[in-house]
Amino acid sequence: MKKVMATGTFDLLHPGHGIYLECAKQLGGDDAKLYVVVARDSTVKKRKRVPIVDENQRLKLIQMLKPVDVAVLGNENGDFFKIVEEINPDIIAIGPDQNHDVEKLQETVNKRGLKAKVERVTYYHHAELDSSCKIIKKIKRTDFKGKILDNCE
Repeated sequence: MKKVMATGTFDLLHPGHGIYLECAKQLGGDDAKLYVVVARDSTVKKRKRVPIVDENQRLKLIQMLKPVDVAVLGNENGDFFKIVEEINPDIIAIGPDQNHDVEKLQETVNKRGLKAKVERVTYYHHAELDSSCKIIKKIKRTDFKGKILDNCE
């Protein structure tokens, strides 16, 4: 059995999240076990924005998804590799829209003496609302009577 680890914020779940996790699990073969690390609110705030859904609710939603075997919150201290050491995956799956340099990440994994192979999921689910940011932008432009307000930001 291979352990595959996937990570993300998973704010405002959409089909792309599910597809990313299905594809990540497939990287490990038929008997793979998928571990998902959900980013902490504090980490998301430092890197992107304030999450809409808090970390505990995002974790619960990820735990409910079919391809997920184990889901945990990331580390508070921001050391991504501490959780990698704890899970000790065979594969670290990087999402198609995640801004990680796979080669640099692999170098760091190797330097820390970890066995994991870093692989990017290449399939991306293209849709009108294929990211949490696009969903947020559409909500901001909607008057909640179904009408899109073009002049709102």
